[in-house]
Amino acid sequence: MLSAYSGSAIRSAEAPLLAAGHSDALMQRAAYGLYSAAVADLIGSTGGCYGRTAVVLAGSGNNAGDALFAAARLAARGVRTTAILTSGSTHPESLDAFHRAGGRSEQLTAASVDSLVAATAGADLIIDGILGIGGTGALREPAASLVRGLASAATGSVIACDLPSGLDADTGVVNEPVLSADRTVTFGALKSGLLTGPGAQAAGRVSVVDIGLDATLPNPGVFRLEPADVAVLYRRPRPTDHKYTRGVLGIAAGSVKYPGAAVLATGAALATGVGMVRYLGPRSVADLINRTHPEAVCAQDTVKASHVQAWLVGPGAEEDPDQRKRARDAMSSGLPTVVDAGALPLLPRRLGPQVILTPHAGELQTVLASHRIKATRRDIEAAPADHARKAAQLTGATVLLKGTVTVVASPSGTLFSQANGTPWLATAGSGDTLSGILGALVATLDDDDGDAAVQRIGVPAQDKWAAVAAAAALLHGMAGSRAAGFGPVVVSELPRYVGAVLADLLSGPPPRT
Repeated sequence: MLSAYSGSAIRSAEAPLLAAGHSDALMQRAAYGLYSAAVADLIGSTGGCYGRTAVVLAGSGNNAGDALFAAARLAARGVRTTAILTSGSTHPESLDAFHRAGGRSEQLTAASVDSLVAATAGADLIIDGILGIGGTGALREPAASLVRGLASAATGSVIACDLPSGLDADTGVVNEPVLSADRTVTFGALKSGLLTGPGAQAAGRVSVVDIGLDATLPNPGVFRLEPADVAVLYRRPRPTDHKYTRGVLGIAAGSVKYPGAAVLATGAALATGVGMVRYLGPRSVADLINRTHPEAVCAQDTVKASHVQAWLVGPGAEEDPDQRKRARDAMSSGLPTVVDAGALPLLPRRLGPQVILTPHAGELQTVLASHRIKATRRDIEAAPADHARKAAQLTGATVLLKGTVTVVASPSGTLFSQANGTPWLATAGSGDTLSGILGALVATLDDDDGDAAVQRIGVPAQDKWAAVAAAAALLHGMAGSRAAGFGPVVVSELPRYVGAVLADLLSGPPPRT
């Protein structure tokens, strides 16, 4: 599992090392890591280093120092290096080392922006070292115009030094203009903003350079599950299991108008390995499900008359009064419940963390508005972590906010961020499939085993439901990415890829308890 920290947490972790006089050592470790990544990128993109061109965008802080020391090493490898100084005061020792290694520098002015953009756009490599974690807000002129020009004109690789300039280290909010990176080389530990919101896209591939902060780092602010974590969280069948002990998921989804949502959710749940699906809904939808998935048990019963371990309610059920009643009853049952789509407007005032809401940004806007919080869809998409956390605090539920980067907020404040998907999943029915996967994982999770499993991957037991939701997002994304390898994703075919991905994840021995 990956852990990420706020900018202030990183600065606090650095403080005792700086006080002990290790600032030069920290900078050299960071610079060497950045240099190594730059060499790898140059070789990968151009085939070598000698005679290649690299440009450093250098601001006034230590970020510029890291970038200039790295560029000095590049110059020693025969790379033609130029530094564009965006401030009147640049880290003096690093600038001196850069000049001694053969690098040349130019001062950015309002008058020189256009000529420097033209001269820099064709560089094989650009290193963005203007702002670090201490920077706030957007770039100021003339640096803003320089970055704006390069964002549309640069043809080579871009490496961000610690984080792209203009990206909020805590929230992932992107304060335009930002030069999106092919790779971000970050120091000491991951920053939360590199994993959440638009920042995760602007950062590109992220690599961490160890500069010796592990002993002083506080608790993480954001987690990201990796495939091995799903293998720990997944409840494998035991020799003594039968269909009821394996987990029974109740699904109240679909309607006469939208029958497909129920079929998709049911198929995804079955592919994820639940013991049984009990479907409640219109007879015509039940007939369709039984033709597609004959193993599903279908009825027109009430929630109270159905014996299940967990519920999935809402997909495709917006205009069906019976399904809406089942959704309300499921949410008040005390059982773990996945709440999607048509059931989201029916939320009671307070819920528990075992209720997992799965809105997209537009649906979350409505949830927040019901608690008198004004936020536009654009606001939510710009800062998804903040808004998901706010919704979890207001409702008491776990909130999975779908998006290019999916964030999951626990009512405790713990946040997960998953970016395992593919743009090919942006298609009708994809959310129904995610809900089915999540419903199955929730239904098969034993209370005691679930608590132990999340603790084995380093997550507090109180955040169990958020961890399971993140696992569902990871599994859904990996299945979509695998399906996309064969062309456009057809959501009705996604369950077979879910099964294949799970088979790979579980191919090793069961994790130790």
